[in-house]
Amino acid sequence: MELIFLGTGTSQGVPVIAFDAHECDLADPKNWRTRTSVHVAMGGARIQVDAAPEFRLQCVWNRVPGIDYFILTHGHSDHIAGMDDLRRFCDLRDGRALPVYSSEEGVGRVREMFPYAIGDRPKYRGYPAFKPELMPPHLELPCGTVRSFPLPHGEIEVLGLVFLERGTGKRVAYFTDCHDVSPEARACAKGADVLVIDALRPEPHPTHLSIPEALEIARDIGANQTYFTHMTHKIDHARLSRELPPRVAPAWDGLRIEI
Repeated sequence: MELIFLGTGTSQGVPVIAFDAHECDLADPKNWRTRTSVHVAMGGARIQVDAAPEFRLQCVWNRVPGIDYFILTHGHSDHIAGMDDLRRFCDLRDGRALPVYSSEEGVGRVREMFPYAIGDRPKYRGYPAFKPELMPPHLELPCGTVRSFPLPHGEIEVLGLVFLERGTGKRVAYFTDCHDVSPEARACAKGADVLVIDALRPEPHPTHLSIPEALEIARDIGANQTYFTHMTHKIDHARLSRELPPRVAPAWDGLRIEI
């Protein structure tokens, strides 16, 4: 199993437009963050989770060769706005629609934003084609299983995901854009090989986990390695890396993990 962190920033990204009070060292490239998305290679299949506004560039920079399945955690702009650029991956599938899994809220947003892309094949050559499906609690794929859990994110719920690779038994939990992780999701992620979790900033936030809250959940889950994602300009990569306990670290754009 391989994870590629395509983006690890918030809805504004880092550096923030027209803003000079960044609390991170912008001379460090690990503090330049595009909006959050991740690419999972599992058992020969490639699963893309979310498509940030910078999705096209993220794919170019990280040499993403193909996508077999797409999972949208929720319909907020910083996670859905790049979906039109999935058109290239539909081309690589000989024009077959890309399966798109999400919650009822997420599927509704896809249909609202991309009505021209809904169908079994593109309307014209080079267009995207999406086949929206409600994400089940257990998504059984030839490469393994993806468990999904509703997690609170302000007035909506997002999909928390646990990937289990069939051939190796490797397990990855991915919990972004949430302000808590349910007992059921924690139990499923317990002892995972990798936990990726929302850690917005040091201070509390009404819709996201703070660093202390993310650390508490990470201790409870006890993954072999934990990475923080969806981080604001308040988080300096080098400084936070020195402060965190063993087996916990901030991720950065372009980080690749072989599991």
